[in-house]
Amino acid sequence: MNMERMLQETTGRYPENPAIIYEGKRISYETLNRFVESLARHLQELGIRKGDKVAIMLANCPEFIISYFAALRLGAVAVTLNVMSTAYELQHLVENSDARVFITADNFARRFEAVSETLPFCRHLITTGGLKSGSPFDKIIQSGQVTVDAPALEGSDPAVMIYTAGLTGKPLGAVLTYDNLATQADLLRTICSGTQDDRSLAVIPLFHSFGAAVNMLCPLCLGGAIVLMDRFTMEGIFTAIQKEQVTYLSAVPRLFMGMLFHDKLKEYNLSSLRFGITGGSPMAPELFAEFEKHLGIRVLEGYGLTETSPCCIFTMPDKVQKPGSIGTVLPGVQAKVLDDAGGDVPAGVVGELVVRGDVVMQGYYKDEAATAEVIRQGWLHTGDLAHMDEEGYVFLDGVKKRMVITSGFNVYPKEVELILEMHPGVVSSKVVGEKDLMRGEIVKALIVKKLGDETDEKEIIQHCRNYLSSYKVPREVVFVSELD
Repeated sequence: MNMERMLQETTGRYPENPAIIYEGKRISYETLNRFVESLARHLQELGIRKGDKVAIMLANCPEFIISYFAALRLGAVAVTLNVMSTAYELQHLVENSDARVFITADNFARRFEAVSETLPFCRHLITTGGLKSGSPFDKIIQSGQVTVDAPALEGSDPAVMIYTAGLTGKPLGAVLTYDNLATQADLLRTICSGTQDDRSLAVIPLFHSFGAAVNMLCPLCLGGAIVLMDRFTMEGIFTAIQKEQVTYLSAVPRLFMGMLFHDKLKEYNLSSLRFGITGGSPMAPELFAEFEKHLGIRVLEGYGLTETSPCCIFTMPDKVQKPGSIGTVLPGVQAKVLDDAGGDVPAGVVGELVVRGDVVMQGYYKDEAATAEVIRQGWLHTGDLAHMDEEGYVFLDGVKKRMVITSGFNVYPKEVELILEMHPGVVSSKVVGEKDLMRGEIVKALIVKKLGDETDEKEIIQHCRNYLSSYKVPREVVFVSELD
């Protein structure tokens, strides 16, 4: 697949097909491609060239997709940032990525502006308040400038950078290539018999590698449509599926469980759905049969990491779904399980899951040591404990690294502990995961305070909110006399 020209090729085949459906409006492939070219030309006039970084901090809106593909059109790297990022976090993310342009919504701009003077390279801010607002972004894409001198690109060239939690407490930029993205863009067609008639409902954030792959790249590869939702309620999801004839839904287990147990589920016609995809954290095996019974669809489980683009293991629709298994490896991917000494273990024995293939990232940006730690002899060490049966089905058994997975987001305790220990009343801290039915886990902080300090739980949580994205903030704080 010619990934860097994917959108132009799909536009050539299906120019009038809706590419994006957002708030009841439709943007055709022809219009989307024109918007992409106009923004790409503007970025080019700002001096953006092949290999330069364009930071995008947007929710699930048309501007995200336009910005993403405009960067790729120039051979630039789209740095997709979590919209929950605080000004403190942006300081590191934008500086570390060497981004030269920052694209965001009006209501997020002040976070960037709070740190912009300290950023050595990022001198251009483009804001949007929606495509009909007359915002700077809207004026650019409506300008009609459509001539872009596209550079020659190779499959091994970097295309996207996505920041993932780091063991040292600072996020690392996982660099994904055009070849990496191509492994994901074709999954809907090859694995799930997708066609140009498919419509995804994008409730997972597109800045997340899972959301970008299954809800954006997959349908745009085929000429299908993306139904965007940046804010949602359960009834809003049901309404969107019914009204827009959504054919598949990708979500974390928490959302699927919310659908299953919602008291108004039977009031909506969800017959357009062909299947669902869940990922981010494990879902209780007994629930899969309930989805088939009450929603009439099979929910498939995907597994992967940002470092694997992300999908590398999947429950294939044409194979038996074994309870508790996350499925088998995708075509072109190899996986095995290793013991602590790095040796292969037999079927049924637990060890660390490692994978290799075209899904594996190029590496962490500007961090050769961290890259060498996770990619050894071409094998990416996932940090997840697993076992495989004789037929190659993979079963997860826990994590080898210290990590909390909450609502599909990975949180490394070290990052939260560093922030907690910035508080003047905290001597030391330990962050752990607490089991939670809806979120999988919640972040829990154990804290040793200075003698006589009167800091309470509320103050600690507010302190964390000043520095950390909301999903990293402890939901429970316990003060202890000492740590284990």
